[in-house]
Parts: sequence; C-alpha cells; structure tokens
Amino acid sequence: MITKQRSFCKSAPILAQELRHWFNSSPGRDLLALEQQCLEQLLSRLFGYYLLHVGCLGYQTEPLFASRIRSQFVLSPDSIGSDQKHWITGSPMQLPIASESMDVVVLAHALDFSQDPHQVLREMERVLIPEGRVIILGFNPWSLWGLRRLFCLDKTQVPWCGYFLSRQRINDWLSLLGFEVQMHRALMFCPPIRQQGVMERLAVMEKVGEKFWPPLSGVYAVQAVKRVSRLTPVKPMWKLRARVQSGRIAEPTARSGR
Repeated sequence: MITKQRSFCKSAPILAQELRHWFNSSPGRDLLALEQQCLEQLLSRLFGYYLLHVGCLGYQTEPLFASRIRSQFVLSPDSIGSDQKHWITGSPMQLPIASESMDVVVLAHALDFSQDPHQVLREMERVLIPEGRVIILGFNPWSLWGLRRLFCLDKTQVPWCGYFLSRQRINDWLSLLGFEVQMHRALMFCPPIRQQGVMERLAVMEKVGEKFWPPLSGVYAVQAVKRVSRLTPVKPMWKLRARVQSGRIAEPTARSGR
C-alpha cells in the first residue's frame, strides 16, 4: 500500500478548533445533527467494553450518545474536554492505546483531515480487537459538497481544506487491512449554504436524496468489522515416494499395457 504524505498549512490543534467552530454554525450545525443521529443508531447496536472516538464532532465532548459501551474515550490533538478521565490528547497516526484493546473505534472525519490516512487506518486496525467494529464518517467528493470544495477559492477554510476521500476508496483500504464492510449510510443531501433559513426549507431533500440518489450524499458513514483468519497451515497427508531399485531411484516411465 503506497502512502502519500500530506500537509496542512495549519497545526492540528488549530485545525481542530476551527472545525469545532464550523460545526457550531450553519451548515455545519445541520450536518452535526445528522451525524449524531446516525452514530446514535449505529452505536446502539454495538456492544463491548471499550470505545474510542477519534476526531471531535463540534463541541461535543461527552462520550458518544446512545452507546451501551460504558468505557469510552475521545482522542483529540488538544485537551478542551472537561472530563479529563475520558479525554485523551494525541495523534490518530500514533494512538496512545494498547494493541487489540478497543471493541469499537469511531473515525469522525479523521481521514479527511489527516496527513497520512493510511497510517490512521493501520493504527485503528492495531488497537481493535478481532471482530471489533469501526465506524468511519467522511465527506463525499462526488457530491454538491465536493463541488463546493473544488471551486473554493480559499483552500485554507474548513472543511474545504480537507482531502475528501470517496467511499469506494475507503472500502478498498479496509479490504486490504482485512476488514469486511457491513453497511454504509448516506447523509446530507442539502447543498452547503450558510443561510439557516434556506437550509431549513431544503430539509426535504434529505428524505428524497436518501431514496433516489444516495451516491451523491455530502457525507457517508461506513461500518466494518475486523476479520481475523483462523486458518492454520496443514501439512499434506501424502508424500511422493520413490522406488529404490539396485540402490538407485527408479525414474517414472510411460509404457503401454501388456
């Protein structure tokens, strides 16, 4: 797997702060509500002991909505969390987590704003237990949101400074790491408009878009499970035996029947 290093003109803590500010304003606020609702539905069906949330959605620092997993941790490049017991400061490319210790990992746009998304996925795979689940939220480049990013003049603005990765690419990367994609969901069909009143009038596009053109959603959610092969190599039960004649190995010959 070839890894291409990327760089942002802003440091990770500043980028995280600007993303939280964007999620607290339109249209980020509307997207945040949809993503929280999606995560609540997905996480309510998952069980385990430990959950790790990489990437903060807005100013949300409480461990993760409707999840039944009690031991939950939020990782971010800065420590704004009020609950220091559940808040971890670190980089998603070098998770300060023991290997095979997490039952569920949530990557909330962590790949969109990472210098090395391959490394983030490798770290996620490392800390997940066998049969553990991962939920990935990402911006769809093949959407109105992707067009907005493409024609954005100021590439330093969030979230348009991110690297929108297609769902198909994410699925391919997960497959290479031994994951099986279980499901995906399409979110946010409204265009990214700052006027809150316009966004409210276009809310009907969510139901219509989910039914008729899900590949064009602004954001996707992917859930996958970490599969671990239980197969062990078995030695062959047969061996080629050479016949020994007069101290020499007899060569096989083709003869016609008599």
